[in-house]
Amino acid sequence: MEAIVFEEFGGPEVLRFKGDIEEPHAGPGQVRVKVAAVGVNPIEYKIRNGWMEQAFPTSLPAVPGNEFAGTVDELGEGVTGLSVGDEVLGWSETGAYAAYALAQASAVTPRPTGLEPAAAATLPIAGETAQRVLDLLGVRSGETLLIHGAAGAVGSMGVQLAVALGATVIGTASPANHEYLRSIGAVPVAYGDGLVERVRAVAPQGVDAVFDAAGKGALADSVELRGGTPDRVVTIADPDAAKYDVTFASGGTDRAKAREGLTHQAALAADGKLHISIAGTFPLRDAAKAQTLSETGHVRGKLVLLVG
Repeated sequence: MEAIVFEEFGGPEVLRFKGDIEEPHAGPGQVRVKVAAVGVNPIEYKIRNGWMEQAFPTSLPAVPGNEFAGTVDELGEGVTGLSVGDEVLGWSETGAYAAYALAQASAVTPRPTGLEPAAAATLPIAGETAQRVLDLLGVRSGETLLIHGAAGAVGSMGVQLAVALGATVIGTASPANHEYLRSIGAVPVAYGDGLVERVRAVAPQGVDAVFDAAGKGALADSVELRGGTPDRVVTIADPDAAKYDVTFASGGTDRAKAREGLTHQAALAADGKLHISIAGTFPLRDAAKAQTLSETGHVRGKLVLLVG
């Protein structure tokens, strides 16, 4: 089958398009999915560079990718509730930058009519991560939440889910993304020097919680905006979290809860109640170009690989 493979750690040049990779087959409790679209996530270039070996040891050669949309084409022993031909989205157990990927049957959910594969492939990781952090923060109606990196895939999902809870959301982003943030319900502010003053100008009462989806060195300002306490400040991207006694949210959600959340978010997206921003699509063989763009850190929404 066709797949993207890297056999050593390094820059995007280590990603190779190969057409002769052995096809995987579904084991007990698994489904094999013919992949239509794959979401591209920042964690993937970090793993490719070898920066995440302590947290996510990688056996080489490896196929990147964790989230997909596609069609079930093989059922493993004991799988019920799914059939060959079902359109699904979810999380893979093998790399998803490939023609076929394996997933636990409990890690996929039906793709609703009206939700295209490219849009569906943006949901699993961003939706699970955003909901998990909002749960960790305990965001409630009437509170004010500050989200760093609010125009990215996880950040924009966090904005919309928090607004749906009844929270006021302030989102940091470059000025070019401010109108977009307004369109999804956030109050935009520019990141960088002077951030504390800009946030206080729009939220003189202060902020109740901070969600750092950017990892751009804003934790000191975040703690200051929380009145000098790291309580209710969570980052998914800043390795200096321990320096500021800030929670680093690296773990996953219970599988059943994650699937339930994904099913709900997919339904909202299909009904037009959850906005999905696709920053760009690339054919599978151009995965290196997609990861290069991801690595710039200036992507509005999600990059997607189209397979087949």
